[in-house]
Amino acid sequence: MAISSQSFDLAILGAGPGGYVAAIRAAQLGMSVAVIERDEIGGVCLNWGCIPTKSLLRNAEVYHLIRKSEEFGIKISGMEIDFAKVIKRSRQVSNRLVKGVQFLFRKNNITSIKGFGKITPAKTIEIFNENGQNSQTVNAKNIIFATGARPREIPGVKIDGKKVISAKEAMLLASIPESMVIIGAGAIGVEFAYFYNTFGTKITMVEMLPQILPVEDKEISAILQKNFKKAKIDILTETRVNSVTEKGKQIQVSVSNKDGEQKLSADLALVAIGVQGNVENIGLEEIGVVTEKGYIKVDESYRTNVSGLYAIGDIIGPPWLAHVASAEGIHVVESIAGKNPAAVDYNNIPGCTYCMPQVASIGMTEEKAKAAGYELKIGRFPFRANGKALAYGDYEGLVKLIFDAKYGELLGAHIIGAEATEMIAELGVAKSLETTYHEIHKTIHAHPTMSEAIMEAAADAGEAAIHI
Repeated sequence: MAISSQSFDLAILGAGPGGYVAAIRAAQLGMSVAVIERDEIGGVCLNWGCIPTKSLLRNAEVYHLIRKSEEFGIKISGMEIDFAKVIKRSRQVSNRLVKGVQFLFRKNNITSIKGFGKITPAKTIEIFNENGQNSQTVNAKNIIFATGARPREIPGVKIDGKKVISAKEAMLLASIPESMVIIGAGAIGVEFAYFYNTFGTKITMVEMLPQILPVEDKEISAILQKNFKKAKIDILTETRVNSVTEKGKQIQVSVSNKDGEQKLSADLALVAIGVQGNVENIGLEEIGVVTEKGYIKVDESYRTNVSGLYAIGDIIGPPWLAHVASAEGIHVVESIAGKNPAAVDYNNIPGCTYCMPQVASIGMTEEKAKAAGYELKIGRFPFRANGKALAYGDYEGLVKLIFDAKYGELLGAHIIGAEATEMIAELGVAKSLETTYHEIHKTIHAHPTMSEAIMEAAADAGEAAIHI
């Protein structure tokens, strides 16, 4: 079989939110671009992560709202769940966005190549089809590794996709399980706990660290944990998983903590303890690219130790977020084009968890700010004192803003409540502009809005809050 060869200014391995965004920006800057992807354009995010899970969570929100419709004077009887349609809708949403990115590739004259790419010592990319045959070769002046990550496994616990599942299988189940043990209480674990609990699954969460959502502010996580327990979700923190075994039609999860060993039985176990980079079999060792702890090592401009080779996104380590990968991808191609872009500010990255109530944050937690030696001014405002939240019937949670007492500068922002994931953007802009509590307080916010809680929390930091 003859092997064809093509040459480009830029070749990208992986078409996730890092790779495809980098490709489009590079094309806008006049580069000829090829993207090699073994699966679907959009990567995990569009196909099996960010987008389809948000579709599922929206279904849960609608179901939750209907169940409490009598609070709004609306009586509904005979409600049924068509779970197959719930899953189908998430796939439709995902497919629509994937087609949108495919259109953008065509619009920007980006060459999309289906296959598994592997770099050679000669800095060419060999592309293999699904049968493992080398179908073509790509040459490029610059190459970006954007191959993403996959679910991390617990030593001795194998994800089989049937009884022990990952997030991908969790969003494709044929029916609602009666019970599920979720191992890991980060964003993925928490979102699936909320989703399946809403539809009636008995959920037990197991987290090795002292709190659920371990990266979030301790006060915020405690509020979410209280809400989850109210929803009858069992939560075991500071608990280690020893083994997972099948026992008849169920699985048995052996765990241990300060109280000793315990065995948890359920229909399924979902492993959601994080991800590991896809660094294997892409030629890194052969060409001498340095990796560290399973991730590609890069400098502040995402250059590897080998000239002309770059890496972005999950493959270079945390934070494992789609919007971070996109920002890194844009930075790389603008650097290649000589644009001298500003560095990505990792102190100003929003994090969002789309359970109910939603959780969103940016910057330092209270604990980290204190550890860094700051004297703090902290402002809080509960949604139960917010008119829009009361009118909407969603008033759980609060806004918590953390400021440097000396200069008044915003150090961190934390929201738990309805629309938290939308509201956090205002605080990202505020933080990037080094805004103070006085400036946020004196910025007039429309009334009635949920975002008034941000203004009120800033006022509280300056001891000038009106509504609490």
